[in-house]
Amino acid sequence: MEEAKGVVKHVLLAKFKEGTAQDQIDQLIKDYANLVNLIEPMKSFQWGKDVSIENRHQGFTHIFESTFESTEGVAEYVAHPAHVEYANLFLANLEKVLVIDYKPTTVRV
Repeated sequence: MEEAKGVVKHVLLAKFKEGTAQDQIDQLIKDYANLVNLIEPMKSFQWGKDVSIENRHQGFTHIFESTFESTEGVAEYVAHPAHVEYANLFLANLEKVLVIDYKPTTVRV
């Protein structure tokens, strides 16, 4: 198996609190996406909603994925004032959250 050199994916699964208005969710997602313009180590951002037919989402409805060049980049992102300010607002609107950072690995066959 071959681990990607340096690249780190930061994945966040979320379930918004009941009663959170759709326009509020939309704004939170736009603000999350904008962090890529404010925090240099954050190289890309993608998000989506659960569409699985397996019904194993455990209540999580949204997924957010950011790419960084290193674990140090993730640490810089987490400590950055723009992230801290945003995270406080974002987390206040969530019922459930799960965060995983990983280095993508490929299998050579």
